[in-house]
Amino acid sequence: MEDKLVTLAILTYTKAQILKNVLENEGIETYIHNVNQIQPVVSSGVRVRIKESDLPRALKITESSVWLSESVVGEKSPKLENDTKKVLIPVDFSNYSMKACEFGFNFAKAYGAEVILLHVYFTPIYASSLPYGDVFNYQVSDEEMVKNVLHKVHDDLNALSDKVKAKIASGEFPDIKYTCVLREGIPEEEILRYNKEQRPRIIIMGTRGKNQKDIDLIGSVTAEVIERSRTTVLAIPENTPFNRFSEVKRIAFLTNFDQRDLIAFDSFINGLKPFHFSVSLIHLSDTKDTWNEIKLAGIKDYFQKQYPELEIHYDDVVVSDDFLNSLEKYISNNKIDIIALTSYKRNIFSRLFNPGIARKMIFHSDTPLLVING
Repeated sequence: MEDKLVTLAILTYTKAQILKNVLENEGIETYIHNVNQIQPVVSSGVRVRIKESDLPRALKITESSVWLSESVVGEKSPKLENDTKKVLIPVDFSNYSMKACEFGFNFAKAYGAEVILLHVYFTPIYASSLPYGDVFNYQVSDEEMVKNVLHKVHDDLNALSDKVKAKIASGEFPDIKYTCVLREGIPEEEILRYNKEQRPRIIIMGTRGKNQKDIDLIGSVTAEVIERSRTTVLAIPENTPFNRFSEVKRIAFLTNFDQRDLIAFDSFINGLKPFHFSVSLIHLSDTKDTWNEIKLAGIKDYFQKQYPELEIHYDDVVVSDDFLNSLEKYISNNKIDIIALTSYKRNIFSRLFNPGIARKMIFHSDTPLLVING
């Protein structure tokens, strides 16, 4: 029987080449597909493929590879302060970026914070991952055109700033301090780097919601930022019916009865003190389980003692094979405005093969997602 090829990962061109060398040095036959033949360096979403029989060994090798580690050994992460007065909004000039701006400006106003509008562009010097949207993908066929790219990016950023000024003047946006920042590089990497430097209170990013194509799943900048950032991230779909957090009436918090969930919930409640809403604690399970219901009741009792002013509902939601439809049905029936959950650190390859709830929700839901990173 023929040993078929399977996709091990979808990466930038540079990382795909490195992974190919790593695997071939270990005797694993490796192929890369979906490469721009004219200018390989600007290829996005390059597929690294191997024989199915080599998959277990390849996964072991990739998980132990230093080049994929998400932090430098010995590097200490800065302590995140809860009172930082910045709201970071990565933008790509799309309609859903403007939706994130509207939400972000109103959020910043409630905290007396300033807004940072960050746009990351790339030139052929950089390998590109899939951009925020596929509209403003600045790929060039000639290095002499880099100057033109820079002019275009500056023009777009100035146009965005003018649009924001007009919305402030009309009263659509609150009149608060904001700064436009331009960086060159791979979008998710630069957003994460800037986040580490500035330590904002929250990152607010726009998404296309249900219209997002599944092919974008692994390369999505928003998904990468959510899963790798240590800052809370709010993903706002373009079709979200409200424009500010003060309009939110009910938030569903997904829990696995993990100790980390209690810590995250405390951070979540304390971080949203200016707002008033009720909370639905949800546990997703395959079958009705009395033990789960007992644990959920115990958590509810704990929360009511800790947060006596907070209205709390709780549900053990049995999900069918179609997890997302089950969750969407619950959201609709219970008039949920925002889904909140924690996103624990996982190795990059386990993320690729087992996309987390947060990543799935970004692409298949029109409900905003608040991800408290632990």
